[in-house]
Amino acid sequence: MSPVILVIYALIKIRMPGPAFFQQRRTGKDGKLFTMIKFRTMVLNDGNNTTSVRGDKRITPLGAVLRRYKLDELPELWNVLKGDMSLVGPRPDVPEFTRRLTGEQKLILSLRPGITGPATMKYSDEEELLAGVADPAKFTDEVIWPDKVRINLDYYYNRSFLTDLQIIIGTLFRKSSVRS
Repeated sequence: MSPVILVIYALIKIRMPGPAFFQQRRTGKDGKLFTMIKFRTMVLNDGNNTTSVRGDKRITPLGAVLRRYKLDELPELWNVLKGDMSLVGPRPDVPEFTRRLTGEQKLILSLRPGITGPATMKYSDEEELLAGVADPAKFTDEVIWPDKVRINLDYYYNRSFLTDLQIIIGTLFRKSSVRS
């Protein structure tokens, strides 16, 4: 993947002023914070809103392409190599979201977060889905995030090598392998 990563890095540096990478503190295994790295897809100083929708003015044209094909996620392979993440698992959330987990839901934090996972598969078109609702942040808080927690808890109880393999293949070919 190194040549692809280098080409994307160069394109970002040529087309978008500022850093090529976006770094954010996320909650990892056992609730420990780590810095997740992705390719930057938004303009600098885009505010603190963590909810983005398709057509969001903060997303650059190049960023939209990177997001569409999930190429912005490639630098997370570094997080996998460092042991912060795995290929498959619940997506690492920002601390504001993981603090909301209660009771049994906290079992999700015992898993290493992944680049892809069952909730990622189900919500692979999340930005498009959010573009069709009146209040994307509220819809995320009240509908999407609780559903992701439910899906991730189901993954916690039912994960297996075969399931992970199905998720990886489904991610590569953009097919959902998740029970809703």
